[in-house]
Amino acid sequence: MAQAWKCAGLWWSADGPVLRWDGGRRSALTWGKRVAFGVAEGGVRTCVGARGHACAARAAVSGRSTGARCEECARLDRAHSVAADTLADDPRPYRVYLAWFGPGMVKVGITAYERGSARLLEQGAVCFSWLGTGPLMAARRTEELLRAALSVPDRVPYGDKRAVRSSLPASAGERAAEIAELHARARTLGGWPESLERAPYEPVDHVEVFGLVGLPAAVGEVSGLVAGGSVGGRLVAAAGPDLHLETEGKGVVVLDTRLMTGWELVPAADGAEITVPLREFKEAPGVQDGLF
Repeated sequence: MAQAWKCAGLWWSADGPVLRWDGGRRSALTWGKRVAFGVAEGGVRTCVGARGHACAARAAVSGRSTGARCEECARLDRAHSVAADTLADDPRPYRVYLAWFGPGMVKVGITAYERGSARLLEQGAVCFSWLGTGPLMAARRTEELLRAALSVPDRVPYGDKRAVRSSLPASAGERAAEIAELHARARTLGGWPESLERAPYEPVDHVEVFGLVGLPAAVGEVSGLVAGGSVGGRLVAAAGPDLHLETEGKGVVVLDTRLMTGWELVPAADGAEITVPLREFKEAPGVQDGLF
């Protein structure tokens, strides 16, 4: 029987996307590489635990969940989360940023200074610019200021991000236009915390990093893994947790790698294609008016 591996998620390194596996193994992903794996026959997806600790109950979780945690572990994970406002006494400096994912899709957010731009890569931000750096609560207040004064949300759904990746504006200047305007407007607002050091407008573009130049429109996305199913395709792009795989006969399909966690995965047979459930896009996305 083939050795099974458990995926620990997609990680963005300085050289590009890397799949991590329990036990420390890593699989670097490069454009054109074939990504293929199967889900163990008779397998059950189990909770990945929280804060580095295994799930005490080894609870089963839905194959469609991107969190891969049972209710109790999800609660424990959020109990120590900056995103959930449960770490107000965190002494580390934080950065506030504006991120752009496609036309009309801008968000404001914060990330620990020590993480650099990793958070932006993890979210699939096509381009971004820093707004400032300061203590956690000052960064939070700045984030709230922009949400209230400029109507900038702090979340953009992944489905919306995926839908426009193949039809983004051609130039970096066009892609950065919305955050350039919002950055300028933000600097004129009153009420910025005094402890937050403002940052100049310096856009960073990730189109080449993600491999989005000339990306074909995706026809659908994997909606969940199932025991005995397989996934296979040639990697043409990656953004955030998503892999864009070119498949035989189906076209380009998006795989959210968060769906891989919690499963026992095995090497796929040569020529394996996608046999797990797919959700087809109703219209062409972007139309607007170990194992490897």
